[in-house]
Amino acid sequence: MTGGFRLGYNPAPMPISRYSQLFIPTLKEAPADAQVASHKLLVRAGFIRQLGAGIYDVLPLAKRTLTRIEAIIREEMAAIGAQEFYLPALHPAEIWKESGRWDVMGDNMFRLKDRKGGDYCLGMTHEEIFTAIARDELRSYRQLPQVWYQLQTKFRDEPRPKSGLLRVRQFTMKDAYSFDVDYAGLDQRYDDEKGAYEKIFSRCGLDFVAVQAHSGAMGGSGSQEFMVKTDAGEDLVAACPRCRYAANTETATSRLPAEQDLPSLPVPEKFATPGVVTIEALQRQPYGVGAKRQLKTLVYMADDQPVVAVVRGDHDLNEAKLQTATGASNVRPAHPEEIPGLMGAHAGSLGAVSFTKCRVFVDLALEGRTGMTTGANEDGFHLRGVDVKRDLLAHGRLADLRTVQAGEGCPKCDGTLDVFKALEVGHIFKLGTKYSDSMKATVLTAEGKEVPIVMGSYGIGVERIMAAAIELHHDEAGIVWPLSIAPFHATVLTLGAEPELAKAAQEVCAALEQAGMDVLYDDRDERAGVKFKDADLLGIPLRIAVGRKGLAQGAVEWKLRSGKDVAMVPVGEVKAKASELLATVK
Repeated sequence: MTGGFRLGYNPAPMPISRYSQLFIPTLKEAPADAQVASHKLLVRAGFIRQLGAGIYDVLPLAKRTLTRIEAIIREEMAAIGAQEFYLPALHPAEIWKESGRWDVMGDNMFRLKDRKGGDYCLGMTHEEIFTAIARDELRSYRQLPQVWYQLQTKFRDEPRPKSGLLRVRQFTMKDAYSFDVDYAGLDQRYDDEKGAYEKIFSRCGLDFVAVQAHSGAMGGSGSQEFMVKTDAGEDLVAACPRCRYAANTETATSRLPAEQDLPSLPVPEKFATPGVVTIEALQRQPYGVGAKRQLKTLVYMADDQPVVAVVRGDHDLNEAKLQTATGASNVRPAHPEEIPGLMGAHAGSLGAVSFTKCRVFVDLALEGRTGMTTGANEDGFHLRGVDVKRDLLAHGRLADLRTVQAGEGCPKCDGTLDVFKALEVGHIFKLGTKYSDSMKATVLTAEGKEVPIVMGSYGIGVERIMAAAIELHHDEAGIVWPLSIAPFHATVLTLGAEPELAKAAQEVCAALEQAGMDVLYDDRDERAGVKFKDADLLGIPLRIAVGRKGLAQGAVEWKLRSGKDVAMVPVGEVKAKASELLATVK
């Protein structure tokens, strides 16, 4: 666009959208299994219907909102020079095997065979496909940088679909990929995408925070998530109100106060603890060992190889941090039957003192601790007087393993951390050469040297933006859409059945459309109260009611969904006032 405001979706003038002719299947009650606001309201307001577990039909109102969101994304992608593609959702197995992720993705990937027995999958993401195009088409540094993106359907065999559009098996993602000759270029593209994401989410009406994140199966040297604070979220974010430090608890760190330790014994001393298999039991008399003086020892499988993780008794192990420490593609807790053969005892009596049968990782919070107590790797026995440096780190190594807790010290300032639930709406990654190395995507530098292309990957969940907006903007009556992504900007209704009211309402509709608004004309033969309730449920930002008393004075009722006040506005001023309202959209 060359001037004026950018709304995200401004179709050519259309005939008036009449409520009586549209498919808007509203419900009085939400589904019994709906737990979060966005799920309840999207169903009640006639935006979606469930086809199967984690699979939803997108109905016309939702499609209008999603189209607005996609238009905003396209504008901001164009602003940083990104070019739009549309790639297949059906992928041959070979290309995923090139990157090594065919096995890594495990049961999360939908897999199928064609009639000839060939292996295929439904794409969860498109790193491999875009890398293959770059490998085949890019030859020289002169062709770089490139930023490519698409809006495409993705598939994930989610084991526990729930919360409406927040945990699904089929979803739409804006995934972008950058290609550079060096890491300086990657840093620039990463910053460009971050800036574009901030504009996209702000324009969509989201209150968000960018947090340090875990890269997971995507790999790479670093990543950030864009999170919306809501109880509907399934991620936990640690944030400092004072210095704005923020990180997913999968990567967050904190300051802990120093502990007053007991001296260690010359060698750890074994003592009987019959029936004691929990941290809490060891705290009780006659033992009286506080949780902060206990070592919690856990056995995990990292890419099917056992590892031992040790954290303080009152701390929780963070599996994502353990995955980072081990460098594994996947980690899982060891099954109970897998533990005794490795450790010599069952869970509850485990320890890592002088243990050398597998890799041992010790949490950073335990560095320098003395006089500690841990399991003896013998059922019914523990060891006391343990010196972490002497007894564990001679064969193990320190790593950040624990999950931070609210109230702990900020790692960046002298503030304290808040921990809250949040919903991920976007994620950006510095992939580096993870995919170009494995898939042999190279270019020639100015000096004629062949180097792997340096890549970044950047994703946005389109339906998640819609759901997140509802989680942030709703009340007891229904949705309260931000103007920029509402399915209609305004709804016009009559407070009676007189022909002159209908005529005036259509004139108001025309004035609003001339101002650039999409208008829903509620022409149904219903009581005014029903129309008001439906307008609130649907969340239309502006409601204009045409009634006999007001019209006698040449005015109509003007009410914003986000407020309670009703104003009488002269009919001749509706267009100008609507234009003024639209101009507030950034």
